[in-house]
Amino acid sequence: MAGEHPYGDVGQLIIFILFLVVWISDGFFLNYTTVADKYVPLAAQITVGTILMLLAVMLARSGLNTVFGKVRENPGVIRDGIFGVLRHPIYFSEMLFYLSLVVFRISLAALAVWLIAVLFLHYISRYEEKLLLERFGDDYRRYMKEVPMYFPKIIRRKERSSNK
Repeated sequence: MAGEHPYGDVGQLIIFILFLVVWISDGFFLNYTTVADKYVPLAAQITVGTILMLLAVMLARSGLNTVFGKVRENPGVIRDGIFGVLRHPIYFSEMLFYLSLVVFRISLAALAVWLIAVLFLHYISRYEEKLLLERFGDDYRRYMKEVPMYFPKIIRRKERSSNK
């Protein structure tokens, strides 16, 4: 681990509290921005929300187990497990978690807070990548080229051979 943004944890906690306050108050009591909720069938909300929530839990668990599940004698770029598919599975899982709640109870105000959360998580991801580049150099630079930040590559292109 190369370090974290100094305000990363505090920022995430503030956004989490803000999100929950907005989502609960608007989605269940005030209903100021829940107009779209009427037009999406409840079965669809529950199905999609549950899928997103399960995916978020899977990604977070896999990422945390990979990072903290074993002691590494020689620190290096982690390419094991989910980190071979995504560079930031834990932050992406947080994004999906919030999105799942938005889908469960569609609130445009909560969606706005979700967008703020995504921007903040992207900001701290980029900050941490600068630290990783400083610490691991070209190895992390190659990793950045090979593995996307958040969205896995469905189809991997084969490297072109230089023998042509």
